[in-house]
Amino acid sequence: MWNCANPRNKSLTLKHQARKRFGQHFLQDGPALDAIVRAIAPHAGDAMVEIGPGLGAMTQPLVERLGRLTVIELDRDLAARLRAHPHLQVVEADVLRVDFATLKPPSGRLRVVGNLPYNISSPILFHLLEFAPLIADQHFMLQKEVVERMVAEPSTAAYGRLSVMLQWRYAMESLLDVPPEAFEPPPKVMSAVVRMVPLAEPPLQDTRRLGELVQIAFSQRRKLLRHTLGKWLEARGFTGAFDVQRRAEEVPVAEYVALARAL
Repeated sequence: MWNCANPRNKSLTLKHQARKRFGQHFLQDGPALDAIVRAIAPHAGDAMVEIGPGLGAMTQPLVERLGRLTVIELDRDLAARLRAHPHLQVVEADVLRVDFATLKPPSGRLRVVGNLPYNISSPILFHLLEFAPLIADQHFMLQKEVVERMVAEPSTAAYGRLSVMLQWRYAMESLLDVPPEAFEPPPKVMSAVVRMVPLAEPPLQDTRRLGELVQIAFSQRRKLLRHTLGKWLEARGFTGAFDVQRRAEEVPVAEYVALARAL
């Protein structure tokens, strides 16, 4: 979990030891923190939720601009510290168990930001898919390799199941990279910040069939689809037009979505 510790708040940093089980790495680079907040562009009155606020370095500039902020923190010691802030609503919970619908304001949509733990970043992204209609945008710091997979184009090595299962629902872009030396302790990988904006008119309502066929398609990505997805379609009596003489990575997102709708 990339917890941003502002170097201007060194006393906070010294009082909390980074915990390996939570994957905590504290961002020490002030310019990187400022760049992230600028990219988020918080405005007074926005209904925003921050996942994994940690020591509150990014939390503080956000709440200064917003007026109020909801934060989700699993570490009970950090959650207790955050509760001392008069303008924070603290949800002490595993984010995978949080019902974001309960955090939505009566009018408007949520904005979600956070420094996601690498070991469960994909489950968090899939969990948030359920609440996409309630969300205006999402800004996350993740492992750079994960961000590259999220925004990858077809016929590239990074294009895969994660690309398809997010691109059908979001417009996404990688905003900036953050090197390991910007953190204490430094991680072993590069990090990146991604922006995710839910599409106003998503092409699907039920994604279960899409998820099933995409998983089968990429189960053996080196083989032609006739060996995997083709057999799966044949077993279901599908007689529509879909070229299975390709590899999974060669099929654009729109074609996977069209196949799911046809089924």
